Amino acid sequence: MPQNRFDAGLKKLAEIDGAAGQKVIDALRDVAPDLARYTIEFPFGDIYSRPGLDLKSREIATIAALTALGNCQPQLKVHIHAGLNVGCSKEEIIEVITQMAVYAGFPAALNGAFAAKEVFLERAV
Repeated sequence: MPQNRFDAGLKKLAEIDGAAGQKVIDALRDVAPDLARYTIEFPFGDIYSRPGLDLKSREIATIAALTALGNCQPQLKVHIHAGLNVGCSKEEIIEVITQMAVYAGFPAALNGAFAAKEVFLERAV
C-alpha cells in the first residue's frame, strides 16, 4: 500500500477536523488499528483529497448523509465541527439538517438538530 495515501489522509484529516479527527483515530488504534488506518487512507486520503468539490461542499454532503442516516450522532457531531472548521455557517448547517426532514423524516432531522445544538454550545457559535 502506498504510504502517500496515508500521509495525504493525515494531512487532510488535520485540515478538516483538527484535533477531533485525530482523537477518533487515536481511540481506534488499540482496538481496531486497521480500521483507524483505513479511515485515514480511504475517506481522507482518497475521497476528501479529490478535486471536484471543495471541503465546505464535502462537509455539507456529509452532514446531510449522517443526518439522514439518523443513528450516527457521534460522527455527525465530528462533521458539524468539521463543517464549521471549513467555512460552513451555523445557519447553513441548520438549513442542511432541516432539508433532511423532507428526505429522511422529522425524527432524523430532529436528532441532527440536537447534535448541532450541542456542537454550537460547545463552540459558542
